[in-house]
Amino acid sequence: MDITSRSVIIVGGTAGIGLELARRFRAAGSTVVVGGRSTDVLAQLAEEGFGTVEIDVTDSASVTRARDDALRAHPGIDTLVTMAGTGAQEDLWDPGHFATAQAIVDVNLLGTIRVIDAFTPHLLARGEGTIVTVSSGIGFLPYPPMPTYGASKAAVHAYSEALRAQLAGTGVDVTELVPPAVATWLGSSNPHALPLDAFGAEVMDLLAQEPTPRELLVQGVLMHRWAERDGTYDELVAQRSQGLAALPGRTRR
Repeated sequence: MDITSRSVIIVGGTAGIGLELARRFRAAGSTVVVGGRSTDVLAQLAEEGFGTVEIDVTDSASVTRARDDALRAHPGIDTLVTMAGTGAQEDLWDPGHFATAQAIVDVNLLGTIRVIDAFTPHLLARGEGTIVTVSSGIGFLPYPPMPTYGASKAAVHAYSEALRAQLAGTGVDVTELVPPAVATWLGSSNPHALPLDAFGAEVMDLLAQEPTPRELLVQGVLMHRWAERDGTYDELVAQRSQGLAALPGRTRR
């Protein structure tokens, strides 16, 4: 991908990895539209010269409005990054976790599908473009304290594979970004989380390859992605299961 001349919309770009990639795409020379819910951050980004749209990926009407607003201002959008995501720990001994699980699936999986559905007709009409989905290393190597987050990201991976197959021959490519723990709000408690700037630089280097890889795998996520192939899966899941002891309420049982 020529990262110097794209017209990119990053949905979920007001913080963390999304904002990091937005700044890097713009610094490389691309036009960037940032979508998100934080009106204060969007206003600040607009002052910096970014295009902005307010969007709630759990609301189909909001997604449609954001799509229309973005394309009205930037009809040449050729790259969609579906960055919006959320996660939380869940105690599966407690049926009360279901509301958390439902919210995670609504954002991470259904939100991704809503956004892709909104922009796919535009990209197909162009006859070229790129959709960048965002899964997670946890989608390949579970972290048991975050079961629904991992499940939702595994689903994004499967959806990305099917989407790529269905769009084959249309000129619209599908690339899956697979982050490990990164030092953002979601991964800040992990002492092994990658620094955000280093992660962003490595991702942009991968995106700039020709052809763009089907999966964007930084070095720090390879142990997750290939654990089953490498025969380390069971050992690593057992290690990561130690985090279950820290779930609220486990020490009281």
